[in-house]
Amino acid sequence: MEASRGLEIEKKYEVDTGAEVPALEQAAGVARAGKPHTDLLEAVYFDTPRHRLAARRITLRRRTGGKDAGWHLKLPPLVPVPGDGPQQRTELHAPLGRPDVVPDSLLTHLHAYLRGAEPVPVVRLETRRTTYPLYGEDGVHLADLADDQVTAVRLEDGHDDEATRQEWREWELELVHGDPEIFGPVEELLTAAGARPAGHASKLARALGTGKASRKLGAAGADGNGAAEDEGSPALLAGKRAPAAAVVTVYVAAQIDQILAGDAAVRLEELDAVHAMRSATRRIRSVLAAYGRLYRASPVRKLRSELKWLGQLLGQPRDAEVLRAELREQLAGLLPGDDGVAAATARIEERTGGDYDGGYRLLQAALQSPRYFRLLDKLEDFRDNPPVQAEAVAQGRRVAAKAVDKAAKRLRRSHKAAKAARRGTDQELALHRVRKDAKRLRHVAESAALVHGKRAGKVAKAARRQQKILGRFQDAVVARDLLAAIAGEYSDPATAGIYAQLLNQQEERMLAAQAGHRKAWKKSRDLLGRGVI
Repeated sequence: MEASRGLEIEKKYEVDTGAEVPALEQAAGVARAGKPHTDLLEAVYFDTPRHRLAARRITLRRRTGGKDAGWHLKLPPLVPVPGDGPQQRTELHAPLGRPDVVPDSLLTHLHAYLRGAEPVPVVRLETRRTTYPLYGEDGVHLADLADDQVTAVRLEDGHDDEATRQEWREWELELVHGDPEIFGPVEELLTAAGARPAGHASKLARALGTGKASRKLGAAGADGNGAAEDEGSPALLAGKRAPAAAVVTVYVAAQIDQILAGDAAVRLEELDAVHAMRSATRRIRSVLAAYGRLYRASPVRKLRSELKWLGQLLGQPRDAEVLRAELREQLAGLLPGDDGVAAATARIEERTGGDYDGGYRLLQAALQSPRYFRLLDKLEDFRDNPPVQAEAVAQGRRVAAKAVDKAAKRLRRSHKAAKAARRGTDQELALHRVRKDAKRLRHVAESAALVHGKRAGKVAKAARRQQKILGRFQDAVVARDLLAAIAGEYSDPATAGIYAQLLNQQEERMLAAQAGHRKAWKKSRDLLGRGVI
């Protein structure tokens, strides 16, 4: 059974035991406060012994009591809300089921973080919750204020229940159907009543004593010692003297977040999930190649090799998916009543569908493998403890500019080779090389945009345009080769004409892409000349 999904927007406050809940209807925008009701809630929180989930502000619990009893998984956004503003988290629900077995519908979203470890009970919370509903003039249920009296007990091995017993009181203001602007007026009343912004991201964090735990990003500091910065990437790039390794760290960190956040979507075969993860792996490989001299060679080489392995696994189902979609569209443009169309469609579906299913089975197996989990560990270790060399402390602006210029030079060289290549296979391979080099330039320029702004952004946009045009060329080449192979296997007259039409379309697509590339290159020639940024 698939887990239900919702968005939680709330803000927590610490409050003393004797504080009184204020008259909430006095807040601007609140017409009335409904009758409060009280629930007794008991929740068991699950995590690894090393608290891998809590360290990422992820909570997994099984709760009884109240109107939403069941298993709850809360996932933070990719970009946390800075400061003490209301926090947003995706919340997934599953039925109660067995008390000791995490539902697969939730576990799917955790494999990238658990990495083979089994979640076990770590904390039991008993909460006496009194809820005050808040309504607007039109009767809309704006928000709920929860007044929680909490008792927490650690359950891990080596902890004595009574010795770890904690008790506290907190208020939670959570949106229901209201607008986030309601937080300000209500907070004024709560603050006047003695409330303070909570020093923890969740009840679990307080019970474990982790406070507002946040990931650390490793970046070479001005002295090159790799001092860590908090999870606010702009801080790493503040000022024109930001070190070169910080540019890579911030860019790579964003791609790692994409891989982790998209892991579950790939497992669930959601639309474009494979494409997104594949793009993130390619971006990391591109910048590691472009900024390689900042780091020790061996760890970067090994990391790029493992990323290539993952990218190839992602590429098999993705390429089959793209090819099938394109050929379906082209077949739809032919005469639907023709018997040859039906036969050709069935054979193309069989071939591309088989390639997709086979590729996805290999990918799913890989995502459960120790090798994949080790790759995730290595990526995060690179982010947090980059193997920097002395050059890493050089100014990021200068190093990034050189990296972009080098990538642009590489693209100019491959473009020149493609112009000189003979028609046919040589030219097709040469244009594929141009596409790959345009992709690398795009990714390197994206990283440089962190310190060079609009100029680097224009370079990235121009490179992306060429990449996409030549992507259409390469797709047509792959489709042509597949169609030629199928046509050779099946020689019945009913489909021969259909394959001939489709093959002709691929040639037309290739010619159109070549013309588009020439036009795009002419338009961006000056931008991609010497001294790009």
